[in-house]
Amino acid sequence: MNEFESTLRNKISEAVLTLGEAQQAGHEYEIHLHGARIRDLLDVAERHGIDTSGWVSPAQPVKHTW
Repeated sequence: MNEFESTLRNKISEAVLTLGEAQQAGHEYEIHLHGARIRDLLDVAERHGIDTSGWVSPAQPVKHTW
């Protein structure tokens, strides 16, 4: 794994953690932002031919508080 791939994987891991925190806190807007960030990072990986299978668990249903 090269430095770019390693950094990208770390950024995705951080975003997954903060997404989980936002979900637990019920912060809908932050849930949206972190989810979008994860999708963006996965898109970058795909454009660079990086296999991300196993990096992110399949999406879990999100409970909306509104």
